[in-house]
Amino acid sequence: MIVYRIAPPWQMGLEEVEAALQKALFQECGATQEQSSGFVPPRGDAHGLLAESVGGQWVLRYMTEAKMLPASVLARKVKEKAARIEQETGRKPGKKESRELKDEAKLDLLPMAFTKQGSMWVWIDPQARWLVLDTGSQGRADEVVSLLVELMPGFAVALLDTQTSPQAAMAHWLKEQEPPAGFSVDRECELKSADEAKAVVRYARHPLDIDEVRAHIEAGKLPTKLALTWDDRVSFVLTEGLQLKKISFLDTVFEGQAPDDQGFDTDVAIATGELTKLIPDLVEALGGEGRSVTGEAPAATSRGGAVTGPAQAPVDTDPDSAPF
Repeated sequence: MIVYRIAPPWQMGLEEVEAALQKALFQECGATQEQSSGFVPPRGDAHGLLAESVGGQWVLRYMTEAKMLPASVLARKVKEKAARIEQETGRKPGKKESRELKDEAKLDLLPMAFTKQGSMWVWIDPQARWLVLDTGSQGRADEVVSLLVELMPGFAVALLDTQTSPQAAMAHWLKEQEPPAGFSVDRECELKSADEAKAVVRYARHPLDIDEVRAHIEAGKLPTKLALTWDDRVSFVLTEGLQLKKISFLDTVFEGQAPDDQGFDTDVAIATGELTKLIPDLVEALGGEGRSVTGEAPAATSRGGAVTGPAQAPVDTDPDSAPF
């Protein structure tokens, strides 16, 4: 997940958010449309609400669809069209005409192309003022953030920033073998050198409290990923960009639950209930929040710069995954 801090000026109720999202309903791709995106009911019910509230936490679902058109198939179609022109006129198509033939071929093939759908869970904590996106792709996150900024007046966010960078903190935890309070270091890590060689060392299912790891850090390699467990309840991989990947809720989270106690509301309550406690603890472990969230946040930012508009992004292949 990627975490943002919502700027203080924004104040909208759930009904206002619902009305705003209705302007960006997901529609399946038309016959000659390459891509489509928008919001769908998070419960999966036809014509359901686009913004659901569970225990005061707001959950949305962003859907994308793309036509799968293999480059080799398109090239073959263009070649066929060019050969037909050459046969009929005795000349080969020029560059401009070839581009036009490619557009024609694409329009011919799109109605027959398979479609691929993917979705992203979007979680808004209106009290703590968090926006959390269920993705590890900054490009896809920028796409959703830009759309929310466009739809909801006054909505502005900044990526979560901390006083200590994740990379510096992870290096300290590994070198000193002193994880922060409430956290434990697991058995996965990636270290990368900052020099021209860009050497990478990866550990998987391997103890990290060894001299070899400390030697790599002393030699200048810095952690880009580190597996952690919080409070014996949630395991995840922290990245240098302050993303949380491979999030898994451990058995202790489900103790006391009835076997049939499942469904959308339960899933959301469990996920948000754990993460609303994990995020502040992680921020504290990284020295507290940085300056970017103490003042007015920019309209929409990414670590690579400002978000200027929706970007086309790869489609997730698991549209049926549970919230977070």
